[in-house]
Amino acid sequence: MRVDIYLSALFWELSRSYIQKLIDSGSVLVNGEKVKKNIKLQPEDVISIEEIITSYEILPENIPLDIIYEDENLCVINKQAWINVHPTPWIEGKSGTLVNALLYHCKDKLPVISGEQRPWIVHRLDKDTSWAIITVKNDMMMHYISDIIKERKIKKYYIAIVAWVLTQTDFTITSDIWRDPYNKIKMTTNNALNPKHAITHGKVIWYIDEEYSVIKIDLETGRTHQIRVHLASIGYPILWDTVYGNPKVNKRIATKHQIHRQALHAFKLEFELYWKAITLIAPLKNDMAQMTWNIDLEKI
Repeated sequence: MRVDIYLSALFWELSRSYIQKLIDSGSVLVNGEKVKKNIKLQPEDVISIEEIITSYEILPENIPLDIIYEDENLCVINKQAWINVHPTPWIEGKSGTLVNALLYHCKDKLPVISGEQRPWIVHRLDKDTSWAIITVKNDMMMHYISDIIKERKIKKYYIAIVAWVLTQTDFTITSDIWRDPYNKIKMTTNNALNPKHAITHGKVIWYIDEEYSVIKIDLETGRTHQIRVHLASIGYPILWDTVYGNPKVNKRIATKHQIHRQALHAFKLEFELYWKAITLIAPLKNDMAQMTWNIDLEKI
């Protein structure tokens, strides 16, 4: 595989043209030597990359937060879809994010990360997915949450609305998954770049209009786009998934049900806090709630 294609698939947030500029400028070495962008990589090649990182200031913003739990150590938020979690270097990505909102909400009660006070955010999910997200306010809680994540002691459950009627009400999807080497925005279960093992458990809890299925998802592993690519791989893509979904279905549900983003929501967190087991529920946002007749999340 060409070195520029390989690096573009690994670092999906960077454009191919940016990676090619790095190669042309001599910032990419293969086995200690400068290379051209069309060089073919071989097994056991060692790639070294020097990336130019532009620093930028993140400012507090008074953005409303849907808080489902808060104390002096952490804050759990039911994030709205279409809001970035972290700022990005380009201008439009430096404001309007969850980090900007937390800097305003928490004021000076934040851990120091890389020499600056920043909220420490546990989860990274897709921008257009709504979900319960844990943020921490101090170093003590940051270390505790880090440890229970490593030990897989935080359980998270999802609700997904998918195309078609899935008659197998309980199922498990198991495959290798990772970057599609020829499409930087996609993951794949076929010929994945650096494949990782992935396991997804699902249970159908509702049907809508005899056309769509509402599924509770429990992840045994946590890979990028895992739920989306796994459900699409068995022929039941998430509604309004513009990468893995069905365009005709997406157009129909946008008109009929006013769904204009991935119909995926992380609704429940279970973990131990202050020596007690707690369960936190993040209610469905209005678009998914209306389509599912406000399913009682406490009972599923």
